[in-house]
Amino acid sequence: MSSPTRPPQPGIRLHVDLGGDPRPHRSAKIEAHLRVDVAADGAPTDLPAVQLAVIIAVDVAESRRAAVRHALPAALRALPDRISFAVLGSGPEPVRCYPRAVADRDEWAVADRDERRRAAFVAGSLPLHREGPRPAGYAAWVASARALLTGRPVSVRHLVLITDGSSAAAEDRLEEELELCAGQFTCDVFAVGADWTPDPLLVLAERLHGTAEFVDDGLGRAITAALQRLRRVHTPQLPVEVTVRPSVRQVSLSEKAPRPHRLGGLRAPGRPHCWSFPTYQWEQGSRDYLLTLVADSDGDPLETELQFAMVSIGDVHAPVTARWHLPGQSPAQAPAGADSVRTLNAAARMRGALRQGLVALREHGRDTAEDRLGQAARLAVQLGTDWVLDEIRAVAHIEDAAAGRVRLRAVDPGTLGPMILRAGSRPGGPLIDAAGTRPGPRCGGCGTPAGSEARYCITCGEKLL
Repeated sequence: MSSPTRPPQPGIRLHVDLGGDPRPHRSAKIEAHLRVDVAADGAPTDLPAVQLAVIIAVDVAESRRAAVRHALPAALRALPDRISFAVLGSGPEPVRCYPRAVADRDEWAVADRDERRRAAFVAGSLPLHREGPRPAGYAAWVASARALLTGRPVSVRHLVLITDGSSAAAEDRLEEELELCAGQFTCDVFAVGADWTPDPLLVLAERLHGTAEFVDDGLGRAITAALQRLRRVHTPQLPVEVTVRPSVRQVSLSEKAPRPHRLGGLRAPGRPHCWSFPTYQWEQGSRDYLLTLVADSDGDPLETELQFAMVSIGDVHAPVTARWHLPGQSPAQAPAGADSVRTLNAAARMRGALRQGLVALREHGRDTAEDRLGQAARLAVQLGTDWVLDEIRAVAHIEDAAAGRVRLRAVDPGTLGPMILRAGSRPGGPLIDAAGTRPGPRCGGCGTPAGSEARYCITCGEKLL
C-alpha cells in the first residue's frame, strides 16, 4: 500500500501477445508483443517545472548564425518559471554561455522573468564555431551535458542539441561517451542547415531515448514543444524487468512505438536470470515493445505450457508462456497474439527498408534504392501507413504500391538527410492495429462475449464482470 506522503503514481496495464509456440531446437526464438498502457490516475497534469533541468546546446558554425539568431532567444523567453536551465555555445570545445562561468555563480539558472530576459540577451552574442581548430565532436557535447546534468538532483534531466553538422567530423569517442551517459539524461536533437550526416544524430536520439528531427523553420517553437512534452512526463524512469527461465540464453527488447529503438539491457545484481531495460519519459498513453527470447529445449517437456519469462513494470507483472511443439507438427491454431507480433515485425521492416532505400539513393545506388523503397511501399499498403507512402512519393513514382513497384525520380542527394532522419526517428502513435481489439467483458453466467463498452449481457441480461 502506498504511504500517505508518496506522490500519485501512474496506473499501468500490461498486455502480452505471443507470436507463436516454438519448435524444439538449440536456439528457438520466442517473440512477444508487450503493450503498456499508462494512465495518470491522480498524478498532476504537468510535472512541476522545478523538477526539470534542461541544457540547450548550440553546435552551429558562425556562418549559420541566422539559423538560431531569433529562435534561441524566443525559446529562452518561453521557459516556464522555476525550470533549471543552462545554455552551451560552440567553440573547439563546448562553452558555457549562460549562466556565466564565474566563481560565485551556480552552474544553473532557475527561470524567472529576470533570468529569462538576461539569458535571451546573452544568447544574441552566443559563441559559435569559427574557422580554426576542428570542433571536438558530438562526444564532447554529451560529455559536457553529463558533467552538468548528473549533479542536478531533479526528476527529469534533458539535453536539447541544435546542430548543423559542425561536430560530425570527430566521432571516435561517441560510443564510449554514450555508454557513460546511459541513464543519466535524455536528449532531443534538432538539425538545421543542410550539411549534417543523419547517422550520428539517430545514434544520439536512440541511445539517449529521444528524437532527432530536421527543423527548417520554427526552431524556437520546436524547442518549446520539446520542453512542454517533458512537462507531461509522469514517470521519468520506469525499468521493464524480464525474469527468464534458465533455458533462455538471450533476451532483447525493442520499443516499436511511439519512438522506435532498441533498448539496452542490464543484468540485475545477484539475479542471474533477470534483465532490466531502463525506459524514460513516460507520459499518459500506450507504448509497444517487442520482446525476443532465445531458448534451448534441452530437458523441457513437449506440448506442455511453460513459462519462459515474467515481465514486470512497476508493481504489474505478466507471464510469457509457450509450449514446445512436437517436430513435424503444427499447432492447431495460431495464438491470438500472432498477428500482433507479425505486425510489429512488419512495421520494423518497413521503416528499415525506407531508411535503407533513402541512404542508397543518397549514395547513388539506384537499383538498391528502388528495391528497398518498393519493399517499404508494399509493407506500407499492408499496414495502412500513409506517411511512408508520402515519403516515397517525394523521391519516386509509385506504380503499384501493393506489388512494391516504384520508379525513382531525379532528386538531389543532398536533400535526403531530413527524410532519413524521419525514417529512423519519426515518433508515431501506438500500434493499435497491431495490438488488436482488447477482449471485452464476458458474461459470467452464460459465457457470451460482449463489446468493450458493454455493461450487461445481451443474451441473459446479467451485469458483466
